[in-house]
Amino acid sequence: MGASIGQKILRRLKLSLCPSLVSAALLVGLCEASLGQGDADLEAPGLPAFAATLASGATLFQNVRIFDGKSATLSAPSNVLVKDNTIARISVSPITIETNANVRVIRADGRVLMPGLIDAHWHAFMAATPQMLLMTADSSYLQLLAARQAEATLMRGFTTIRDLGGPVFGLKRAIDEGVAIGPRIYPSGAFISQTSGHGDFRFLFEVPRTLGGPLSHSELEGVAAIADSPDEVRLRAREQLRNGATQIKLMAGGGVASPHNPIESTQYTEAEIRAAVEAADNWGTYVTVHAYTPRAIRQALAAGVKCIEHGQLIDEPTAKLLADKGIWWSLQPLLDDEDVPALSAESRKKALEVFAGTDNAYQLAKKYKVKTAFGSDVLFDARIASRQGAILAKLVRWYTPAEALEMATADNGELMALSGFINPYPGKLGVVEEGALADLLLVDGNPLENIKLVENPDKNFLLIMKDGTIYKNALPK
Repeated sequence: MGASIGQKILRRLKLSLCPSLVSAALLVGLCEASLGQGDADLEAPGLPAFAATLASGATLFQNVRIFDGKSATLSAPSNVLVKDNTIARISVSPITIETNANVRVIRADGRVLMPGLIDAHWHAFMAATPQMLLMTADSSYLQLLAARQAEATLMRGFTTIRDLGGPVFGLKRAIDEGVAIGPRIYPSGAFISQTSGHGDFRFLFEVPRTLGGPLSHSELEGVAAIADSPDEVRLRAREQLRNGATQIKLMAGGGVASPHNPIESTQYTEAEIRAAVEAADNWGTYVTVHAYTPRAIRQALAAGVKCIEHGQLIDEPTAKLLADKGIWWSLQPLLDDEDVPALSAESRKKALEVFAGTDNAYQLAKKYKVKTAFGSDVLFDARIASRQGAILAKLVRWYTPAEALEMATADNGELMALSGFINPYPGKLGVVEEGALADLLLVDGNPLENIKLVENPDKNFLLIMKDGTIYKNALPK
């Protein structure tokens, strides 16, 4: 290909090439250094956002009872007008629209309108795919599986997820651009782990590593980032932020699925965790850590972490410390029930310790009024992933249906906003109020009376809207 043809192609794509790429391109006669400098990110391809099947624009919901994400009771019969991607008006009086206005009217007949659900601990890349497949299959195939599951997640009524580990930057972009269907994603990118930590899933032949040596398979995939020393942790945290992470996920203690560390182990040092905290804080965001035990949790708090994942083995003084410091506790209803995946004997033993601590953890969270988030943390099992709503419904062991739903809507929306000025979706999430982002579910029944309605979204969620766009409308014609 001649130089002039290459220049035309590059200009048509509106590429700006960094000096090193320019130099490389000159070697094969593709372009000249005068084309400019900067990031070499292609613009969106301009594909239609499923225009033939999705309904967007203005929507008027007539005669709905509203669960606003915060109240313990439903509103009086009301009307809700959505314009573009926000809730423009809520009124108990009729909302008049111009006769020539392009407004879609949804006659709800007294059904319940509520915020889209938010899962604060999800793994879009790994929730439904078996672990061995993740470790051996071609990455392009795995991404297609993840995209399929992202659509399924949205169809379960979860309009937002906080992804706490996995290569989902491309999936998030595809969804945001309308190339794929799925929830809003707050990505962490690769979770950061010490050698032998909960995120160290290297094969035995990949250990030991040498500094500057080749990355392991899980690191190449973008699932994990192995880092030892404050400098390495800082580097890996900055890499995730550079790629678009909205928060940093760090492994601060042992886990169930990881084969090479006891669940009681404390991982990283305070200095190492603080390096990630400083990197995140400079980006206006925060670090959340995987930790079960009091010692692991307390070390993370001393380093400035703002959110704890799991914590089922916590003690009462540490739970009180979470409350005193205003720390978020992202807690999952992990129980020894039908939602336990196949585990090795060693992992099963560790899992039973976690299950035994779940009730105590929720009791302490309630006692000290800790800021508690709902997350499901499903891994490696498509059947369990499909039960995302059923996992949420388990919260009624400790909370009223209204409290459980508030946790999965307004409370989780507040946690999403903790990402500060790098929040990819600025605006209020998890509430039905004027000015909030229009992520809405129309429910056939009252979930404040029967939270089990969320267990069967195919039947009970008649309409699903995200960002003002209707992705499902099963209302009777």
